[in-house]
Amino acid sequence: MKFILNTAVAFALVAFVSSLPVHVKRAVDPALVPEFGVQPGDNPTGTGDCDGITNSQEVVKIPCSCPPDRKSFIESLSANVAAGHVINNPSVLVTFPTDNSKASRIVRIQAAVVTLQNLRGPGVGCPAASTTFLAQQKAIASEPDTPSPPAPAPPGPTRSNITPSTSTSGNQVPLVNATLVPDLGHQAGLNPDGHGNCDGITNAQGKVIKVPFACPPNRESFIQARYENVAAGKAVHNPSVAVSFPTDESKDSLATRIEAAIITLQNLRGPGVGCPASSTTLAVSTSVASNPSHLPCTRHS
Repeated sequence: MKFILNTAVAFALVAFVSSLPVHVKRAVDPALVPEFGVQPGDNPTGTGDCDGITNSQEVVKIPCSCPPDRKSFIESLSANVAAGHVINNPSVLVTFPTDNSKASRIVRIQAAVVTLQNLRGPGVGCPAASTTFLAQQKAIASEPDTPSPPAPAPPGPTRSNITPSTSTSGNQVPLVNATLVPDLGHQAGLNPDGHGNCDGITNAQGKVIKVPFACPPNRESFIQARYENVAAGKAVHNPSVAVSFPTDESKDSLATRIEAAIITLQNLRGPGVGCPASSTTLAVSTSVASNPSHLPCTRHS
């Protein structure tokens, strides 16, 4: 009798659980995910570098493991879209609209770019130059605009978070407080390998990450680029990416300022054309910002 009772209870539980709604996180539609346009392992140099895209001057060298296989990339992208941010770099928001408007196609490629650049950690992944994503984004941006409802204008810089510009021209650029701009924490030109690469930061596995010889930029030009982005409320060279610069010392504001620095760094000369986060300690600073009691990233000079 006891066995029959236990069996009946078990069947009742199965029936109850089966009746519960199942919430499944849907993967993004692979048909909407842009193709890489580059194959990994092309023309290896023997030092871990292979050929990526060709820029206006030369073939860009990239890690031979880049780009990743499409299946694992789509899985990473789907996870980021489901979370609403890059899982390995939570301060970077991710959206993936599915309509065919010009703006939505640009945003989808941007989601692919940030997923690619943060595959294994903040700024630790594959460079945009291991794909044709930026060329695709540029081609879309050059298409005629499609009618869309006007978006609300972003709030302009306030007196609390800017200092007056010293420019004497009519087009003055509001300046952010330079003491709140995190240090890049690294210098350019370390240990050149003769192929245009130098040493960047050391990752969690103890491996030195190779970065372009000219990265990071000098602090003066970097701060100027940051000023322009903050004044515009977006990355000037990648307008789909918003930029803000709160000035209080809250954890969220510290992380937002560091993220603004990373966005500026990665888009210095065009959409995704700049320096990788691994040419600086900014990604490390993002982690440190979660502990407001210790803030080496806001050195006052």
